[in-house]
Amino acid sequence: MHSIVAWEGGKEDNMARKQTHREEHKQRNDLTGEHKVGDAGQIVLACLFAATWISDTFFLKYTTFLNHYVSLGIRIPLGVVLLVLSGYMARTGLSIVFGEKRETPGVITKSVFGVVRHPVYLSEILLYLGLLILSISLVAAAVWIIAIGFLHYISRSEERLLIARFGEDYEKYMREVPMWIPLLRKR
Repeated sequence: MHSIVAWEGGKEDNMARKQTHREEHKQRNDLTGEHKVGDAGQIVLACLFAATWISDTFFLKYTTFLNHYVSLGIRIPLGVVLLVLSGYMARTGLSIVFGEKRETPGVITKSVFGVVRHPVYLSEILLYLGLLILSISLVAAAVWIIAIGFLHYISRSEERLLIARFGEDYEKYMREVPMWIPLLRKR
């Protein structure tokens, strides 16, 4: 009985810490904002992707027939590289945005933000792609495509907020740094 009470107290403490972090982020004037359904949409799509990929890969195996045509010797190294890259981009991007408080708000252009404008969203796309390469599931690939569309939509919405706040500085950043694919630079 005592361990249950301690666990429940820990859960409440954890929820209180998360609420405090949200409130701190809302009060920071160096953060511009996010699309109002961005977080909820990402959670729903992540759960949908995970459910379809896991069920199709390990149980149903309805749309995984392409795995027989692509060697594990290719899928595993490529999938692992994408997963590691995804983790690096997410960790680096999130730590720059939320871990560093900027005294003067401005357009973030350093590190991964100098390579693509939305490295955290790109990390999510690469995470799904890495899993898809490890086990090719066509039904999960369909969810991945929907997730890409959603992330593009919320990215464009957030860019409108950034243009409204930073004007020419953000427009210049958009001209110099590609939205998604590092090799396709606008000049």
